[in-house]
Amino acid sequence: MMRPIHLGWLLLLPLLATALWPAALQAQSPGTAVLVADRVFVDAGERLVAEGNVEAFHEGTRLRAERIIYDQTTERLEITGPMRIDDASGATLLADSATMDPDFRDGLMRGARLVLDQQLQLAAVELNRVDGRYTQLSKVTASSCRICAGAGPPIWEIRATRVIHDQTERQIFFDNARLRLLGVPIVWLPRLRLPDPTLTRASGFLVPSIRSSSTIGTGLRLPYFFRLGDHADLTLTPFLTHETRTLEWRFRQAFVHGDITLEGAVSRDDIQPGKPRAYLFGEGQFDLPRDFTLSFDMETTTDDTYLLDHGYSSRDRLDSSLTLTRTRNLDHVDATLIHYQTLRDDEANATQPTMVGDLLYDRLFYPDRIGGQARLQLGLHSHYRYSDEDIIGRDVSRANAELGWQRRWTGPAGLRFGLTGQLNIDLFSITEDSSSDDRANTTQPALAAELRWPLVARGGDGVVHFLEPFANLVWSETLGSRLPNEESTRAEFDEGNLLSFSRFPAPDRRDQGLRGAAGLSWQRLSTETGTTSKLSLGRLYRESADDRYSDSSGLSGIASDWLVSAQLETAEGLSVASRAVFDNAFDFAKAETRIAHVSERYSLAATHVLLPRDADEDRDETISELSLTSAWSLGRHWTAELDWRYDVSSERTARASGGLTYENECIAMTLSTSRRYTSTDTLDPSTEFDFLIELRGFGGRTSNRNHLRSCSN
Repeated sequence: MMRPIHLGWLLLLPLLATALWPAALQAQSPGTAVLVADRVFVDAGERLVAEGNVEAFHEGTRLRAERIIYDQTTERLEITGPMRIDDASGATLLADSATMDPDFRDGLMRGARLVLDQQLQLAAVELNRVDGRYTQLSKVTASSCRICAGAGPPIWEIRATRVIHDQTERQIFFDNARLRLLGVPIVWLPRLRLPDPTLTRASGFLVPSIRSSSTIGTGLRLPYFFRLGDHADLTLTPFLTHETRTLEWRFRQAFVHGDITLEGAVSRDDIQPGKPRAYLFGEGQFDLPRDFTLSFDMETTTDDTYLLDHGYSSRDRLDSSLTLTRTRNLDHVDATLIHYQTLRDDEANATQPTMVGDLLYDRLFYPDRIGGQARLQLGLHSHYRYSDEDIIGRDVSRANAELGWQRRWTGPAGLRFGLTGQLNIDLFSITEDSSSDDRANTTQPALAAELRWPLVARGGDGVVHFLEPFANLVWSETLGSRLPNEESTRAEFDEGNLLSFSRFPAPDRRDQGLRGAAGLSWQRLSTETGTTSKLSLGRLYRESADDRYSDSSGLSGIASDWLVSAQLETAEGLSVASRAVFDNAFDFAKAETRIAHVSERYSLAATHVLLPRDADEDRDETISELSLTSAWSLGRHWTAELDWRYDVSSERTARASGGLTYENECIAMTLSTSRRYTSTDTLDPSTEFDFLIELRGFGGRTSNRNHLRSCSN
C-alpha cells in the first residue's frame, strides 16, 4: 500500500537531486536543483521512489530515467533505465540500469555507453564510476562511426578488455586493444593511450601518413607530439626509406605578447651520400611598447636541391627577414633587414644582393593655409654582395627624402581637377664599381596636373553605369649624377601607375621630361543580378623616348603601348580578370588572364601568363604558361582536386598533381600524387605519392556535420 510522504522525506528530496550531480560539479558553489517525475512517494520499505519520466537538472547537467529509488539506510541509488546523463562538458552516459552512491562519485552501470563530445562512443557490458574522476568500462567497443542496424561492422573500431577514462586529464587508456577495419583485426596492442575528443593538446602520436617519391623512396611518416606546458609544443616526425633517413620537426611557443614557430628537417640520403642535408624555416611576431610590432621569418637550407628532392618547397629563392613596424593615423615607420639565398642554377649568392636593409619613415600633414595634403618620406637603403669583383660585386647605399603636396577641386559639370608637387633628394654611396663615382646625388622637382570627369547613368532595370575619362600632364627634371641601374631593372606598366610620376620601382631611376597620360574607365553595376563589369584603357605619351625601359615593358617609345584591363564578377561565382600591354599592331608585350568559377559543387580557375623574350630582363625565351586549379565535390563524402601547369612555349607539361579525399564522421582518407616534369643540371623529374588516413574522435579532431552518414533503416 502506498504511504503518504512524511515531512522528513520531503527534506530528503534535495539530497536525491544532489545525488544526481556529477562529482566535478559538486566542487562548485551549491545551486538550485530540480527534480521532476510523474510520481514521488515513500514505499513500505521507507524508500523514496520517483518514477515515470524522471528528470533531474542542475547547472547544465540533466539526468533522465524511468525510475529512481533512494534507500536512506544503505545510502544507495537504484536507477532503472533506459537512463541518460548529459553533462556540461558534452559527455553523455547511457545505460540500462545503475547502482550509485548519493554523491554520484562511485557506482555501477549495466549495458552502458559513454559518448564523448558527440563523437566517440564506448559501449561496454559494465561501467564503473570511481572517485568521481575515473570511468572504468569492461568488454568495450569504441568507435566514432555511425552504426546502423543490419549494415555490418563499422569502418573502424577498437575492442578492448578494459577501458579507463580519466575525466580530469581527459585521457583514455585501453587494455588488450585490437584495432579492426570493417571487422578485420589489423593491429593488437597490449596497452594504448589516446586523448578524448575534448582535449586538443596532449603528448602522443599524431596521424601517420605513407609517402612515396621517385627520388627518396617509400616510407611511413609517424609524427609524435610533445606538449611542453600550456604554451609550447614540439613535434618530431621520423621518415625512413631505403634512400633516406630523415627527422622532421616543428616547435611552437606562445608568449604574452607574441609567438614563434620553427620547423625543419635533417636528412642523410643517397642523393648526396655522406653529407647531412637540412632546412630551417621559422616565423614569429611580437607586440612591443608604443605600438611597435617586431616580426621575423627565417628560411635557409644546406644546398640548392634539398627542398625539391624531399618535397618541402618549390621556391627557388629564400629570404630571411627581421622587421620593425608601427602604423598610426598620420605616420608609418618600417625598418627591415633581409638576407637572400638563391637556389637557381644560373645565379650565385656571391654576386646577388644578399644582405638588404631598409628604413622608411612616412608622415602626412594637412596644411591649413594652402589646403590639400602634404607628405614627407625619409628612407635609408643598403644592399651588400659577398663578392668584391668589380661591377658584379657592386654594393650600394642610399638616403632618400621626398616632400610632396596634392590638392583636388570639383569644378563645373562635375569636373575634378588635381594639382600635385613633389621634390626628391637622393644621396648614393657606391663601391666595387670602377665605372661609377663613389658618391653621387640627384635632385628632382616635379609637377603634375590632373583632370577627371566622372559620369553616372542609371537604368530602369537596376543597372548603373560609371564612365570616367581622365588625363594628366607631368613635368620633372633630374639634376645630378648618372647612376648604375641596381634596383630598377624590372618596370611594370599597369593601371595602378598610369598616372604616377614614375614607373620605375626604385629611386635610382625616375621618369623625367614632359609627359602625359590619358585613359578611360568604365564600370557597370547591376543591383538585380549582382553582376559587376569593369574596363580600363590608357596610354602614356612623352616628349622624347626613354631608352632606360626594356622593350617588353611597353614604356620605351614616345607613345607607350596600350594598357587594357578588364574584370567581370557575377553572383553565380564567375570571375574574370585580364590585363594586357600591346602596341598598335596588337603585338603583346605582356598579358595575364585569370578565369575562375566557384559553386557549391566545384571551384575551377585557369590562368595564362605571357612574357615575351627580353634580354634586358634576363629572359632568353618567351614565357607562356597555362595553369589550371580545380576542386570537385563528387558526393557527400568524396572530393577531388586537380592542378596542372603547362608550358605553352615548349609545348610540355611543367607540373601536375591531383588528390582524392573520402571523409565521414569517423574517418578521413586522402590519396594524392604529383609529378614535376622540369629538369636542370642538378635536378631530375620526380613523382610523389602520399596516403593519409585519419581516425576521427580523438584529440579534438572533428568532422564536418555535412559528412555525417545517415541510416536508411
